[in-house]
Amino acid sequence: MNVLVVGGGGREHALAWKISQSPRVEKVFVAPGNAGTARDLVNVPIAATDKAALIQFAKDESIDLTIVGPEAPLVAGLVDDMEAEGLRVFGPSREAAELEGSKVFCKNLLHTANIPTAGYQTFRSGDEAIRYIKDRYPEPGEPAHVVVKADGLAAGKGVIVCSTRDEALDAIDRIASRREFGEAGDELIIEEKLIGQEASVLAITDGETIVTLPAAQDHKPANDGDTGPNTGGMGAYCPTPMIDEEMMTKIESDVLVPIVHAMKRARRPFKGVLYAGLMMTAAGPKVLEFNVRFGDPECQPLLMRLKTDLVDILEAAIDSRLAELEPLEWDQRPSICVVMASEGYPGDYEKGREITGLDEADAVDGVKVFHAGTKLVDTQVVTDGGRVLGVTAIGDTISGAKLQAYTAVKQIRWRGAWCRKDISDKALQTSAT
Repeated sequence: MNVLVVGGGGREHALAWKISQSPRVEKVFVAPGNAGTARDLVNVPIAATDKAALIQFAKDESIDLTIVGPEAPLVAGLVDDMEAEGLRVFGPSREAAELEGSKVFCKNLLHTANIPTAGYQTFRSGDEAIRYIKDRYPEPGEPAHVVVKADGLAAGKGVIVCSTRDEALDAIDRIASRREFGEAGDELIIEEKLIGQEASVLAITDGETIVTLPAAQDHKPANDGDTGPNTGGMGAYCPTPMIDEEMMTKIESDVLVPIVHAMKRARRPFKGVLYAGLMMTAAGPKVLEFNVRFGDPECQPLLMRLKTDLVDILEAAIDSRLAELEPLEWDQRPSICVVMASEGYPGDYEKGREITGLDEADAVDGVKVFHAGTKLVDTQVVTDGGRVLGVTAIGDTISGAKLQAYTAVKQIRWRGAWCRKDISDKALQTSAT
């Protein structure tokens, strides 16, 4: 069969790489792809949001299965439009994708479904939000442990964690007045800041059956020790010792099952990847957000460990046959992904810097370098984004996987390259307690 993966990041490289291992698959196309997918597979110069061109390509190339990687085309309704043309496609509908496309919709649904989450208020204007903060925290410089969120899609950067009144007011100004996140800031949310460690629990569902994947832990803040501004994710590892079997059962019963039922009741049946971003608080897991696709970078360590044919899983979800699927097989060894980023990210950064050492990094035992923000200029790989590479390794232990990943990182060079040095250290701390 011929498969099309829509997107051009590290998640899409990992998906296409795993799909290409299926004995059922002849050709894998990636649109638009990156330098890594160009090396491993076949790139197609079509933007992930160009619905008409993607549909035409799928027809022309007799594509048997399309997987939509990023959130933007899902929220824009690519799945609906492809299905209307008789094409087989994995991912949620436009209406179901609003679970990620609108944080206001998501929070209201969580509240209605009685799913544990932070207390919150929604605002249609910056002035309303400013009045709310000034009423609650009248003194300048006063502590204010809140999180200010842009309603719409902001590439993982529209969430600003604040500790003081002034920081909260500045966050509102950035979202609502300076419009740093564009239309995503048309509405905003202010919610209580939850205390605990974050965890990512992903599941594949056909709207009836839920197949939960091993829990992972993302690292959103830019710098070591979870300091600095939020990013799209600076690394992840899987599994996380924070979530044992008993806790996973609780998350399934308190979070995943209720949200699937709530979406059905809202006449937005959900089919695809359901990603619960959780804060593990002293009162139990609480939902920070829902995403409607594989996480990036969680997808990379997850797929490094998956042994079951991914195509079989995706097709079972499309055909509402997940209940018939055998339990998924996993490599028992842990995996870690370290994101290498451009100088200046998550702020402004330059593109076009030459990358060296990729072959040497890929040659490290247990390592696969997934490309995210790269492109080919002639035969040279250059930077083309903020998060450039996801150096992913599998090992007998978390420490072993970390050692292999950072050994590979040291092989790779470009001007201004940087990464966090502490990806997966939380697993070791959790194991020690």
